[in-house]
This record gives sequence, structure tokens and C-alpha cells, in this order.
Amino acid sequence: MLQTEMTIKSVPKEDRPRERLLELGPAHLSNAELFAILLGSGTRDESVTLLAQRLLMHFEGLQLLRDATIEELTAIKGIGTAKGVLILAAIELGQRLHRYKPAERYTVRSPKDGADYVMEEMRNLSQEHFVVLFLNTKNHIIHRQTIFIGSLNASIVHPREIFREAVRRSAASIICAHNHPSGDPSPSQEDIHVTKRLQECGKMIGIELLDHLVIGDRKFISLKEKGYL
Repeated sequence: MLQTEMTIKSVPKEDRPRERLLELGPAHLSNAELFAILLGSGTRDESVTLLAQRLLMHFEGLQLLRDATIEELTAIKGIGTAKGVLILAAIELGQRLHRYKPAERYTVRSPKDGADYVMEEMRNLSQEHFVVLFLNTKNHIIHRQTIFIGSLNASIVHPREIFREAVRRSAASIICAHNHPSGDPSPSQEDIHVTKRLQECGKMIGIELLDHLVIGDRKFISLKEKGYL
């Protein structure tokens, strides 16, 4: 029977990514080699390793690939629905592992602790997300909730929605966080205005706003540290 696909087994042994992973461990493999293992086979005219390299070149690396759709993947020659679904599942698992928090309650002792808790999830979002962390008297995070998605605006970020949930959760305090899709966490005047409004409302009902964090790409700004709280 005519061999119609070039599999990993058709690649010289010293270049086979599966064997290299078993011998050296996954950390020693390139992105293309890891994708070659996921894809399993290439095409009649192209090895799986070359297909994996072409996949990464098409998306200019991992940054754009993480947001790929099944339609974008299957538009690439050699990647059908089965391979596309496998890639999407692997990407989602990787993102979930990054977001995973242990069952033990997370304690916030500093602005960095709060930023670390949401950074991986929020730093690459294409829209602004306004997130609230609800804490108990020991500064353990007891709940996290996205309040709204969209540009920050005082008329949208209504204190009623935030503090209603805080009361329902018996929270002693809250930390607010929102991302800037540009990657620059410099606060705007609207950010500052919303912060002061939430602080005033919190004081009236006895639930303290501990901080408002603006999340950029691997960096953040604490409005408390900047003196706005």
C-alpha cells in the first residue's frame, strides 16, 4: 500500500521528537518538536516536523497561535479537523494549567500578590475585563468574579453590583483589577475616578477597597501604591 503520510517514524531516529522527549525530557524540545508530537503525521509531500514548523511560521509563533480558531487552523494545508481540534485542546489545557490555583486559600499580603493571582489570565485579553477579588478577614481570597467586559466607565462599573456580591459572600474587603489590552498599565483618569467612587461606597457599608490593580503585559500598577487610595 502506498504510504500517503510522512509520520514521525519516517524521520531519522536522531531527529524524532518523541525519542528526544523520552531521552531528554520535554523542556529540551523546541516548540516545533512539541507540535510535531501532537500532530503525529505530516502529508505525502511534507514530514510532520516540517508541517509543525510551517504551522508556527503561519501564526508567527505561540502568541497568535494561542487565540487561533478551528477555521484558521484547518485553512493550513495538512491540518484537518482532527489535528485542529487536538491543537486547540492542548492550548486550552496549557492555559488552564497556568490559571490553576491550589485548593488552599490564596493570601494577599501585597499588591504583587493580588497581581500575581490574576496576571496570567488577564495580561493577554483583547478586551478590558473588570475583575473583583473578595477577601475574608485574614485576606484570603474567597471568591473571584468578572463584573463586566468592556472599556472602563463609571456608569458601567456600578458599586451596587460589586458590593451586593461582597455582602452575599460575607467579604471583609475587596480588590479590584482590570487589564489594559495595550499592555501598558498606566492608569487613566477614568481608572482613578472609578477607584475613588468604589472607595467611598465601601466606606459607607464597611467593606474596604484594599486596592485597584491595572494589569498590563507582565507588569501592573497599584493605585494604592500610587496614592489614590
